[in-house]
Amino acid sequence: MSSYLQLSGLDLVEGENAIVRDVTLELAARRTLILGPNGAGKSTLLRLIHGLLRPTGGTVRWPQPLRQAMVFQRPVMLRTTVFKNVIYGLKLAGVKDGERERRAAAALERVGLAHLGARPARVLSGGEQQRVALARAWALEPQVLFLDEPTASLDPASNREVERIIGEFAAAGTRILMTTHNLGQARRLADEIIYIDDGRVLEQAPAAAFFQQPRNARAAAFIREELL
Repeated sequence: MSSYLQLSGLDLVEGENAIVRDVTLELAARRTLILGPNGAGKSTLLRLIHGLLRPTGGTVRWPQPLRQAMVFQRPVMLRTTVFKNVIYGLKLAGVKDGERERRAAAALERVGLAHLGARPARVLSGGEQQRVALARAWALEPQVLFLDEPTASLDPASNREVERIIGEFAAAGTRILMTTHNLGQARRLADEIIYIDDGRVLEQAPAAAFFQQPRNARAAAFIREELL
């Protein structure tokens, strides 16, 4: 399987603090989860890859251009309706008027929120707002979807619904690159695990192999501690 993304010697240094250190990876799996403790550098690495942050060293190389979208832990809702929140993302992407409406309606149907299209987005629950954010991403038809701890503040029912939608993205052919510190979620969703701690990637492995027998001692300790 050929890689769709290549990182070489990626660094981010702020003052005397090295946030991300010498990350070299090739990504090819359908669903890659970046796993590690809080403060490990997961979110920063995701933002560097997506281009929201500029590295102080190294390179991010896409062998071919791919459409991208990103969903954050706490989505920002515009002070308007659910439908117009989705439309706005398409407008920024330069999608024409008639096509915007069609894609927005289809995306809201896909995440189970078509019946709430006229509702003000900011009155929705946290789980519903995250599904609106996923609809905005779906409407953009991304080839790569970045997800930064998308269920960290959600209740169990909302968590399951968001995971279902992520699974549908993957089934439709979208590559998933997602951060989490939740072992159960990583087991359910990942084809591949990247384990990061203190800004360094300590292990990259197929998910089954990682959970059965991690090669890195700190990764093994993280799994043991999370299971206690």
